[in-house]
Amino acid sequence: MKPLIKVFALLIVWSSGEWITPQEASAQQVSVSFQLFYDELSPYGMWVDYPNYGYVWIPNGDPGFSPYATAGHWVFTDDGWTWVSDYPWGWATFHYGRWDYDNVYGWLWVPDDEWGPAWVSWRRSPGYYGWAPLRPGISVSIAFGREYHERNERWIFVRDRDITRPDIGRHYVNRTKNVTIINNSTVIVNTRKDNKRNVTYIAGPDRDDVQKVTHTTVKSVAIRENDRPGHHLSNGELQIYRPQVQKRSGNGQNPAPSKVMKLNDVRPASERNAGNRQQQPRTVNPPNKGQPPQPRDVNPSDRKGSVQKPRTVNPPNKDQPPQPREVNPSDSKGREQKPRTINLPNKGQPTQPREVNQSNSRGKEKQPQNVAPSRKNGESQPSQPKTNQHKEDKKKRDQ
Repeated sequence: MKPLIKVFALLIVWSSGEWITPQEASAQQVSVSFQLFYDELSPYGMWVDYPNYGYVWIPNGDPGFSPYATAGHWVFTDDGWTWVSDYPWGWATFHYGRWDYDNVYGWLWVPDDEWGPAWVSWRRSPGYYGWAPLRPGISVSIAFGREYHERNERWIFVRDRDITRPDIGRHYVNRTKNVTIINNSTVIVNTRKDNKRNVTYIAGPDRDDVQKVTHTTVKSVAIRENDRPGHHLSNGELQIYRPQVQKRSGNGQNPAPSKVMKLNDVRPASERNAGNRQQQPRTVNPPNKGQPPQPRDVNPSDRKGSVQKPRTVNPPNKDQPPQPREVNPSDSKGREQKPRTINLPNKGQPTQPREVNQSNSRGKEKQPQNVAPSRKNGESQPSQPKTNQHKEDKKKRDQ
């Protein structure tokens, strides 16, 4: 009976050990194919059949996008300096595969099956740290060789004291200084080897050196395995999805994107970026809500890139009487007619013939006219207003 109890107890201990195995160990055993990349990245860009590379991914990134530079920052981990991207697809494109640049179509990503904290080359210059993306096919040993040279404009430099900033994108050195900095720099030869994955990668600047120039303690961020595509940095931990990746599926089928564009059908980067800028919401000097829209404000050709303001072109002085041009019927077609008050004559002055001209009162309600009775000889005479003189003359005759 006792031997059976011991065997049962050993089984419980062994099973418990399996249950409490860290998530990291179980997650690293997950194996997927390139189909993961094809499916997960499709909503954020386009897959293109590119010469010599096969399927490459072109992101719908921001204008001026640059890998390991736009929307992200560096953190120090046990694997070395790790790039933490702000893009939802950064868990894949900055830790697997490599980036290359096409002069017409811009940056493109070539998938690969090796995970690393960041596939970049590092340089150290007095007062500066710099890095540049490794091109496809460039191994770590080649990157350290004298024959390997990345183009000067591909390098990003910051002052060494700014390397740990979470807003590092605001502290990049102007690339016009790259040539001078590169000529005075040396390659940082610092590697790590992941025995579980059998991968060697570049770890970046030495931690002690960074602490010395920043005068701060560089805390190590722990990497935790995520069980689904994505990444998240909080409370000193970087949760990231980094499964073992196979180039082919386990069923023998070759993975492929669901939609592949021909290279000739892809718009150049300059046109795509211009389209992205036009799609952004604009809040450029909106017109006052109380102002009625002017015809020029709704003309698309008049507001290229900006919103036109309502015009107020020399409004007439309210104290001045309206001029004849203001009451010309041809100037007010389609508009609501308003009563006109055109230089009314003084009550003491005789009515002038021009004031009763029928051509000047078209469309208006006719007012009764006081026209003087005609003389016996046929000439018209304006009627004179009656006064008290007639009563005085009558009194004299009665006397």
